[in-house]
Amino acid sequence: MLPSLNSEYPISPAQTEEFQKNGHIFLPHVCSPEEIAEYAPVITKIAAHFAGKQKPMEERDTFGKAFTLVGGIWFRDEDMERFTTAHRFAKIAADLMGVDGIRLYHDVAINKEAGGGYTPWHQDQYYWPMNTPHTVTMWMPLVDISVEMGALTFASGSHKEGYLGDQHISDTSHEYFDQLVVERGFPTVRREMKAGDATFHAGWTLHSAPGNQSDRARQVITVVFYADGCFTYNPMGNPHREGDFAAYMPGVQPGELAVSPLNPLLYSREKSR
Repeated sequence: MLPSLNSEYPISPAQTEEFQKNGHIFLPHVCSPEEIAEYAPVITKIAAHFAGKQKPMEERDTFGKAFTLVGGIWFRDEDMERFTTAHRFAKIAADLMGVDGIRLYHDVAINKEAGGGYTPWHQDQYYWPMNTPHTVTMWMPLVDISVEMGALTFASGSHKEGYLGDQHISDTSHEYFDQLVVERGFPTVRREMKAGDATFHAGWTLHSAPGNQSDRARQVITVVFYADGCFTYNPMGNPHREGDFAAYMPGVQPGELAVSPLNPLLYSREKSR
């Protein structure tokens, strides 16, 4: 039996303020060393099972060189469901965003292989169908991450400007947003992390990562949350968002409440009183 992750991780008013100001925050030991030691090999094994065969690095485009992604694992495996739907994570998301209810969008296992390329600047919410500023990603390494492995880099305050352009992850997006970060004077933050630490960043927060110059894979699990009660875009706005919408909100129509069987309510402040 894997550890329960339903105990709470207290978030102070100062931490909520920091997140809402910068659009990201670092939280140490969201999973304890003992908890992540048990979950990491399980998550890695499950992600590898669903990843499929990859092309040689030299045959991939910029996106493919940056990482391999396996999304929507929680509804295909009971151990992943135990992790992804944990009360602890959802409560942190609610406290940081200052909302009363949290729904799950999806989980994604991210593997930046040894020698893998850089991750271009991008905004996650460009891909998501939820029409709300109250979205957040928990980004948790399964291994200790040094700067040379491709530590995540944030542009502080960029989330406050919302949508910043029709840019999917590519060399073009990196050039476009790199210039924008300089022009608008967004401070950038990059740090090493231990397995079980986590960053939480808003859906519109610009972020990137350098390539993995080490001889070890940078293995990460992410979970995306959003505020209960929001609606979906109508129209969706781009084909990338349309694809995500079809995959992770089956049966929902554009403009409707963002609720499907794949988007359970993970936390309700009212019900927890």
